[in-house]
Amino acid sequence: MQLGTRAVVLSAKNLEEHDRLVVLLTEDLGVVTAYAKGARRQKGTMSSATEQLSYSAFQLFRNREHTFVDRAETETVFFAIRQDMERLALASYFCQLCRELIPEGETQPEYLHLMMNTLTLLDRGQTPLSQLKAVFELRLLTMSGYMPDLVACAACGDFTGEGILFAPAAGTVYCGDCAPKAGNTPLMPLEPGVFQAMRHIIYSDFGKLFSFRLPAEGLERLAAASEAYLLAQVERVLPALDFYKTIKAPIL
Repeated sequence: MQLGTRAVVLSAKNLEEHDRLVVLLTEDLGVVTAYAKGARRQKGTMSSATEQLSYSAFQLFRNREHTFVDRAETETVFFAIRQDMERLALASYFCQLCRELIPEGETQPEYLHLMMNTLTLLDRGQTPLSQLKAVFELRLLTMSGYMPDLVACAACGDFTGEGILFAPAAGTVYCGDCAPKAGNTPLMPLEPGVFQAMRHIIYSDFGKLFSFRLPAEGLERLAAASEAYLLAQVERVLPALDFYKTIKAPIL
């Protein structure tokens, strides 16, 4: 069966005989693993189109057991990301999160839209990396079935955001008065601005996803909260995250 789609290459593994095994985040087929025969030949049209982070138009052939790339043409390569080690490491982390979190067979096009919007902003270099990271983590978690409950305090229903404490393991929040009811669950204090930013990321319309501002300190706290929640949910090592953190530029 022949299939045409557009996709971001999440990973590309070189095989023998100039072949490549690629994992694609497609527009309408979900996450697809495909064999690209001859993709690494210097004169092959699929060489750049099947590299990690390339956004390309694919013509796929699928049988009962495997999917093959018949043709691929590059549309966007995110050149600026590739030239900056920190941004490249963060983009690779986004790719790993897609492979880890997007359910097999899930065809929701918003996954690709989230990835493309985030990579476009990352490529332009005008949005703080900590903001992009937090938005991508929380929204992807929300879309893939791990949405935290940030409507109000889990105990009393207060939603003012004053003295809010976040429980990453449970994905809930508590006001200061009700914090003891969380028992031994570790809690993170959230400033009102950070709490509202987390709610915005989770509940806002897709077109407004990145339209909020926080000072640098607030963005770092937002990023710390989103990462703590993500790690509590996935419960496994994420090598791309560890690598990104080793080269992440210090906050001045």
